[in-house]
Amino acid sequence: MIKNLNAFDLKGKNILIRVDFNVPLEKGRVANTFRIKSALPTIKTCLESGGAVVLMSHLGRPNGKINSKLSLISVGEELAG
Repeated sequence: MIKNLNAFDLKGKNILIRVDFNVPLEKGRVANTFRIKSALPTIKTCLESGGAVVLMSHLGRPNGKINSKLSLISVGEELAG
């Protein structure tokens, strides 16, 4: 049986969450926030339970090269706002 987050004591735990923030961008800003908003309940539950959250994602496929157009900074700004 698959357990949900409420089945775990998350207080004081470091929680790594793999999220799909491969969102469309327009002029360096997030054009569609659906994937970000969909991840928020899980993130908030972990934080409210006393856990420390680390989010892991990617944007596009940079083929091992740094590409400023594929930076997750705009996603982070959307999460913060």
